[in-house]
Amino acid sequence: MTEIARVTSPYEGIAFQGWDASRPIPAPLALYECAVVPEWTDYNGHMSESIYLYVFGNSSDAFFRFFGIDEAYRDSGFSLYTIDTRIRNLAEVSEGEPLRLTLELVDLDEKRLHIFHRMQHGATGAELAVAEQVLVHVDMREGRSCKLPPDLYARLAAIRAAHAHLPCHPMLGTTIGLKRTGS
Repeated sequence: MTEIARVTSPYEGIAFQGWDASRPIPAPLALYECAVVPEWTDYNGHMSESIYLYVFGNSSDAFFRFFGIDEAYRDSGFSLYTIDTRIRNLAEVSEGEPLRLTLELVDLDEKRLHIFHRMQHGATGAELAVAEQVLVHVDMREGRSCKLPPDLYARLAAIRAAHAHLPCHPMLGTTIGLKRTGS
């Protein structure tokens, strides 16, 4: 059996750069870009399904740093945990192709965030995949969910307000299953 190294994000070790409440918030956020490396491809010559989640996770990690969650925050005993993820692969992606990720904050309450990712081809703009996630704020010492601190909640509320006008993507909130035609 092959050992797998600990999964890391390209944002590990990068600290939160501070929040400027007067700065406009892009809608959606475009915080992460990358290109498909050979190690991400499978036996069909396309990006492996697990890598889609890895790439969306890197986009989430960039988002966390945007509003204030970094290693120092996690060292204080708090973090965000993913409690639900849905990925829809829309096109095959091959080695070397550029990827551009956008992220929208769809909903927010005192403990949870609902985010929506779009993965597009960096050169053509073609939509390659979408993902949505629900995250919960956690007190890691207590091992349970807890309210977001006021400063983080205020930043997230500002992001949510900036994203409120975005049109609802047709795949947001859809269910999974087999479509049946007449019987």
